[in-house]
Amino acid sequence: MRVLVLGAYGLIGQAIVRELLVRGDVVAGLARNVERGRQLIAEVNWLPGDLNYLLHVKDWEPLLVDVDAVVNASGALQSGLKDNLVLVQRDAIVALVAACQRAKVKGFVQVSAPGAGEQAVTEFLRTKGQADAALRASDLDWVILKPGLVVSQTAYGGTSLLRMLAAFPLVQPVALTEARLQTIDVKDVARAAVRAVGDPGLARKEFDLVAPQAHTLQNIVLAFRDWLGFSKPTAIWCLPDWLAGLVSRFADAAGLLGWRSPLRTTALQVLADDVIGDPGPWRRATGRDFKSLSDTLREMPSTRQERVFARTQLVFPVLVVIYAGFWIASGVIGLWQSEAAAGILADAIGKFGGDLSVMAGSLIDILVGVGLCVRRCFVPACLAAIAVSLTYLLAGSILTPILWADPLGPFVKVAPAVALSMALIAMAEER
Repeated sequence: MRVLVLGAYGLIGQAIVRELLVRGDVVAGLARNVERGRQLIAEVNWLPGDLNYLLHVKDWEPLLVDVDAVVNASGALQSGLKDNLVLVQRDAIVALVAACQRAKVKGFVQVSAPGAGEQAVTEFLRTKGQADAALRASDLDWVILKPGLVVSQTAYGGTSLLRMLAAFPLVQPVALTEARLQTIDVKDVARAAVRAVGDPGLARKEFDLVAPQAHTLQNIVLAFRDWLGFSKPTAIWCLPDWLAGLVSRFADAAGLLGWRSPLRTTALQVLADDVIGDPGPWRRATGRDFKSLSDTLREMPSTRQERVFARTQLVFPVLVVIYAGFWIASGVIGLWQSEAAAGILADAIGKFGGDLSVMAGSLIDILVGVGLCVRRCFVPACLAAIAVSLTYLLAGSILTPILWADPLGPFVKVAPAVALSMALIAMAEER
């Protein structure tokens, strides 16, 4: 079959694509970044497209030529700088459903979520539910799949959050300790989606994709801690609701700048309402059960790279905030103390040159700091930080070499700043 996959290099979408390729299907993947898609899975025919802008039937028609079925594994947790959920999870998919009907593409597999509904409390579940409703009203051979908490070797979203929490030293912080969740191995989700493509026995049905056992969030985090090989915590730190809410508000603010933190308020609300489903309908339709959490973790290798990732992701947001604050503070202090700073340079380049240099340098520092706060500008800002630091070092060595002997070591401290920029670039990749 010829299958178009949305969200094709996401956590779930990539697993579905690989399973389709194993089955021998011809796969096209929709991607914002086609080059990135080719780097990840070269066998896919990558098509450029952004769901924020594919909002009308005519926008989808060129993408559906020679397509037999569509799998929608796209989605976002919460609206932010990169995504508008009303557009990407509702309007674009409603237009796609209509386009499929017009193009006679009969098969459509929708990856939704437990609790999705047109009147759901969160925008995430509400927009998913509205897209589901449009699909039910169509004459397509649709299948709606609702996976629980997806566990994967690939760390992204919820699986990244679990690793981060499990890496906390000494104590184990957990919010919503009694929240109940059912997990699902991402490979089981992929197999279910691929089976749903073209299986007439599953058409026009909905299935919860969840392992039979429900776990508390606390037990899941502790299971990940054991799996990673970290020492048992000396105590469980149950975060009060107000503190968890405060953290999620900060994460929401970061989301407006393009950072897709799994700690945002939507995640907290979804967890508070439990992630629970019924695996019975899938078992009765296919005769198959899904793997338990313990079986999933047992089959996933836990290596040094897993532990290093967990620790680095735990400290990464702290490093970003501190480093951005450093550059912004440097610029603000430069403007505040501009006269004193310019005086250091006056002997070498005159008062006007000193004033101009301090003003320009301070504004550049602030721009670098602001750039570090915005996700899409983060790596370029790190590169700019390296370039600016080395420029300051070179210019300072020529104009004020005496500062090399300054007891506060302003020139010596440039090297760690450059090294930190390099480390943050290495840690910044999202997928």
